[in-house]
Amino acid sequence: MASGGMKKFGDLVGSIDEGTSSARFLLFRAETAEVVCFHQKELRLICPQEGWVEQDPNEILSVVYECIERTVEKLIELGGNPQNDIVAIGVTNQRETTIVWDRTTGEPLYNAIVWQDMRTSSTVDQLLETVPNKTKNKNYLKPLCGLPLSPYFSAVKLRWLIDNVPKVKAAIRSGNCLFGTVDTWLMWNLTGGPDGGAHVTDVSNASRTMLMNIETLKYDKTLMKFFDVPVEILPEIRSSSEVYGLVKFKPLKNIPLAGCLGDQQSALVGQECLMRGRAKATYGTGCFLLYNTGTARIDSYHGLISTVAYQMGPDALPVYALEGSVAVAGAALGWLRDNLNLIGGASESESAALEVENNGDVYFVPAFSGLYAPYWDPEARGVICGITEDTQRGHIVRAALEAVCFQVRDILDAMNNDSGTPLQKLKVDGGMTANTTMMQWQADLIGLDVLKPKFVETTALGAAMVAGRAVGKWDIENVSVESDSTVFKPEISENERDVRYKRWKMAIERAVGWDKCP
Repeated sequence: MASGGMKKFGDLVGSIDEGTSSARFLLFRAETAEVVCFHQKELRLICPQEGWVEQDPNEILSVVYECIERTVEKLIELGGNPQNDIVAIGVTNQRETTIVWDRTTGEPLYNAIVWQDMRTSSTVDQLLETVPNKTKNKNYLKPLCGLPLSPYFSAVKLRWLIDNVPKVKAAIRSGNCLFGTVDTWLMWNLTGGPDGGAHVTDVSNASRTMLMNIETLKYDKTLMKFFDVPVEILPEIRSSSEVYGLVKFKPLKNIPLAGCLGDQQSALVGQECLMRGRAKATYGTGCFLLYNTGTARIDSYHGLISTVAYQMGPDALPVYALEGSVAVAGAALGWLRDNLNLIGGASESESAALEVENNGDVYFVPAFSGLYAPYWDPEARGVICGITEDTQRGHIVRAALEAVCFQVRDILDAMNNDSGTPLQKLKVDGGMTANTTMMQWQADLIGLDVLKPKFVETTALGAAMVAGRAVGKWDIENVSVESDSTVFKPEISENERDVRYKRWKMAIERAVGWDKCP
């Protein structure tokens, strides 16, 4: 790496934040978390048929490259020197999204199958048939990997690709197939691709594949046999904070790639939920709650999953989390805009919801492709209940926003039951938190203080923190980046909260099992 010369901004750490709907590259000042510059670009979703959600892996890569180039240009305009100033790069990514490619050419063998994709429901049914004693127990593998058998996770998507795409089967036979989640795809390409690229993932992403043993942090023979996945195609599992290789891509050439976290785990780190008993919720396309359980893995008996939160270096103990996932959060607003033309965009949802005094007793369960935690029902479908001749646009928009809040309540109740330590406050981040009215409703419906930090780029920040830590430039444990927070306090009575939650549960009953044949 180039050296010498004064650094105008001090040490900078880059963060590649590759989400479902867009990718970004940000440059943070080490230990202060100040964003010096960034660039963001949207990504296309490809939906070839109902329930199928794909992306073009090459487009993901070119958008990330473009974000890096534009951000570096901005740094130079500000008087910075990328080769001198940037000390490390971290990666955070949409999890479970599955990519297979040819190790010799670097070309994808199929589109990326995105985490929301539901085509593998039939694959799950076939796999359930192979569970011993014909129990069809979807939690059969949970003691090993922490996860229920669901279309959500990567191994099921990989199984579908092997079964249905001849090119994938042929590449496995010839020894040329590589598999990875988006972090692996990006890191392999950034460190050289076919020319010696590092085929690696971190423990937080590997814990979402259903192939890693959650205790040993290694691929598990029983799991690989169950899914019939060859170990040769899998990336090496590493810690979340170490140097994986040097970047070969021109503007960042020879800068260490030194941190990797799945996006929700990255937000947990960025929100500084580094102690047992702290939790955060990220409101994006979906909504994800993570509760830090420390170095103890807690098995959930209430529909949550156990996941690896992070591992701060190869010799550190892993830190675990309980997680609850809501499939549809911000995506419901996109549906109201695109399918029903009820709003012009997500930013209009707040004013539309405030056109009415209350929710008009309308409840909306946006189970467009099943329900995730704590129900895990792929057969559930969306319902809007309680419509009368008085129902207006505002009632339906408000019901969509409240649906996210109610699902967060579902998950928090399960977390409190599993952990035995009731949460005291909830930290929040993500695009939907810009809606302050919704954040107030969130506090009302869970009966807890909701804290929204002034700094909202917590997902990107987490990856920067672990990368900076790996090269000795960010003392995560002792330097706090916590900014001032806006605090939303509950303003309704416990009785009103319980009555409304009971109505929500009635709506859930009408949604579950909807797609099952009678």
